[in-house]
Amino acid sequence: MLDKIPTKEISDPDHSDKKYSDLYQAANKIYVRKISGFYQNIRKYTGLPLLLGFVILPWLMIDGRPAVLFDLPERKFHILWMTFWPQDGMFLAWLLIISAFTLFTVTVLVGRVWCGFTCPQTVWTMLFMWAERICEGDRNKRIKLDSQPWNTNKVIRKSSKHLLWIAIAFITGVTFIGYFTPVRELLLGFVPSVNDNGSVGWNIHPAAAFWTLFFAGMTYLNAGWMREQVCKFMCPYARFQSVMYDKDTLAVHYNASRGESRGARKPGDDYKAEGKGDCIDCSWCVQVCPVDIDIRDGLQYECINCGLCVDACDSVMDKMNYPRGLISFTSQDALETGHTNFFRPRLFGYSFAVVAMFAAFVYALSDREPLSFNVERDRGVRMYRVSGDDIVNVYTLKISNMDRIDHYYDIGVIGAEGFELTHKPVFLEEGEVFTVPVRVSIPRAQLETTKTEIYLTVTAREDEKLTAKNKTSFIGPETH
Repeated sequence: MLDKIPTKEISDPDHSDKKYSDLYQAANKIYVRKISGFYQNIRKYTGLPLLLGFVILPWLMIDGRPAVLFDLPERKFHILWMTFWPQDGMFLAWLLIISAFTLFTVTVLVGRVWCGFTCPQTVWTMLFMWAERICEGDRNKRIKLDSQPWNTNKVIRKSSKHLLWIAIAFITGVTFIGYFTPVRELLLGFVPSVNDNGSVGWNIHPAAAFWTLFFAGMTYLNAGWMREQVCKFMCPYARFQSVMYDKDTLAVHYNASRGESRGARKPGDDYKAEGKGDCIDCSWCVQVCPVDIDIRDGLQYECINCGLCVDACDSVMDKMNYPRGLISFTSQDALETGHTNFFRPRLFGYSFAVVAMFAAFVYALSDREPLSFNVERDRGVRMYRVSGDDIVNVYTLKISNMDRIDHYYDIGVIGAEGFELTHKPVFLEEGEVFTVPVRVSIPRAQLETTKTEIYLTVTAREDEKLTAKNKTSFIGPETH
């Protein structure tokens, strides 16, 4: 599949047989026609829940804190009822790998449906296009408005559109930064307050204000102005999709054998006698395309598989009393042979990898204990000490309470008979890391070997299930 790059041919007066391509031509503005249909409804039903979830989550409270809060200064990552710490970075790596393989699996099966239905760039572009349609009207009205000279009506419509865009972008910026700082305090910080000396001030940290306005500005730029340019030239997914596509990948295809040759006609005409196909060349499939391509030219890397051209073509086919499916979600193999092979090794391999990794991720997450500790032999002493008839080893324990509540922890030792560890319970607040030295002793007469493996344990007094242990070695003198 070749990448289709928009070019402009430039003639050379000295070499009339040569043509050059201008890769730096300005992109034409796209006026997308509003269309209703099956795939447009899917875009709504998938996009709206994502938008609502994105906006609502920072406002939900669980145990007195936001349901989702990535507290970078404190290095705490609160996600619903769980709190993660930097040492839990393995889970993030797993999640990213699983997401990547899931994306590969979906692409092999149904093409770029992620881009067409759930990608944030697509969802926010849809939202901005809705605001544009509210203020300026549908496609023909927007074209007419842009061609008119500036007047009161045009200023009002354009200004209202940009004000609505700015409002949506600001809400997006506040919500996004609300995942990193409590959103209530963040939003109140943008409300000016009067100081004791009568001056107006802002109760917001400069960094929070900067990043909020930065992401608001990027939202305004990406969804309002750049739109399809992000998908065409900035998104790497479009570049490597061809590696994952095969003849049985479901994507938006135009049935050329049925549609060609194109031509206008009236309903009821015997167009087949004139050698025409079902395509009436209405160009609706181009007018509804958010990336401004003609699907009738074949599969192109710009296509995001949104299905809007399918809805547009089906509506035209209904008006002409022709069967639907001239443009449809199908595979190249189905167009050529009439069937699609869903049982293929690559798809099975990706699916198996995703299921296996997801199962391992869930098991590791469910088995995760919000308690960890490390054991180090005290470097300030020799291998062991002799205290009366006892052999003593000194260890340094670094205990991390990763639970969402405070705990008293008891420290113990597990080993052969005779090993003892006496230490007062250690109190750790939520998220606290505490270092404590401990002594393990055993009567010399009971020490059977020079080096003995033992386990040091840390157990929450209020919850014995919350426990952790580490293996270490107890060193003593040579035994005879």
